[in-house]
Amino acid sequence: MDRPSAVERSLREAAPHEIFDVIHCLIERRYHSRAVELLMADYAMTRLQPVGILPHTRPPVSVHESAPGRAFGAQEPHCVYDGSASTVVVHLPVSVRGDRLGVLSVTLLVGGEGLSAEVLEELQECADALAHELVVAERDTDLFLQARRAERLTLAAEMQWQLLPGRSCARPEYSLGAQLEPAYAIFGDSFDWSAAADDLFVTVSNGMGEGINAALLTNLAINALRNARRAGLDLSTQAYLADQAIYGQHQGSQYLSTLLLRFHLPTGDVEIIDAGSPRVWRVRRGVVEPIELEAQMPLGMFEDTVYVSQHFEVQPGDRLLFISDGVYDALSPGGEKYSVRALTRSITSTRLLPASQVPRAMLQELLGYRGSGPAVDDSLVMCLDWHGRPARPLTGAV
Repeated sequence: MDRPSAVERSLREAAPHEIFDVIHCLIERRYHSRAVELLMADYAMTRLQPVGILPHTRPPVSVHESAPGRAFGAQEPHCVYDGSASTVVVHLPVSVRGDRLGVLSVTLLVGGEGLSAEVLEELQECADALAHELVVAERDTDLFLQARRAERLTLAAEMQWQLLPGRSCARPEYSLGAQLEPAYAIFGDSFDWSAAADDLFVTVSNGMGEGINAALLTNLAINALRNARRAGLDLSTQAYLADQAIYGQHQGSQYLSTLLLRFHLPTGDVEIIDAGSPRVWRVRRGVVEPIELEAQMPLGMFEDTVYVSQHFEVQPGDRLLFISDGVYDALSPGGEKYSVRALTRSITSTRLLPASQVPRAMLQELLGYRGSGPAVDDSLVMCLDWHGRPARPLTGAV
């Protein structure tokens, strides 16, 4: 069994708020770096914010128009050379299983031969080790969560972001990304996912109401669904028990529109329950089309509602988009509703982007349509690219 590297051991032994200081010292000592900086992606996924004690003294940089942003978007190291100073700044993506957290930037002295591939690989391994420890450290320190804030979150938004599993993830069978808007003042929209050996469970929710009430309703629903899922119950029973939990608390005065899905990873069979307003779109071989489903009652609207699953199949190369009504119902400054034609155009224009970047790009386009005024409702976009399970290589004697 391979033993943990010296970098991994040092990070594991460090206090949660000191893990960046530890990686900084390790890189400085081994590579004689001139500077080491950790930038965290903000909640809106538009800025990379420096880690440090509040208030931040260093300005953030753009995800779209900066060298660190290039590494963040491509999820590959990006090097910027300065011949006059004989230095190179290496920007390294900091990600865990497809969830993009930020960028580690390292400034090194280099000679005429440039940066070796071996050093670049070692630095990326440092960034990968740091990423894993960041996920664990956020349970015990606010340092890195504070670095993600370009502005103050509302209390409802704080509750919603803490509820989410991440913003993207990837496995050989699929790539998944999701985003909420307005990021710093979301109401009741939410998403959840969980993967096992042969199944991926996905939930997309559109909560009723605004502010704290919407956040409390969504928290109740998501935790009820998780409780049923973790008990090993089937999708229909998960929906039934969550429905009962919400109805028991609110007696039908509040309810939650939800899509519940189970993807069978070996076959691409999808089991789905449509309990409300979020909709599903599919892109297959360049054709954009909605997936028509039998609408059932939102969770918590009536007592003892029975939910029935439907099925469809995904094929390798398919892209699914799950979109809340905050997108469909968005109005322009002139009062015109965002049309299906505009949505189709947005889906088509983002077809070459990876799944992790599609939601932010679509919501940015929606923001341009809606204008800079306050949002009437929050919006959610989730994108899932289906790759299919890779074929296992044949083994045995030849």
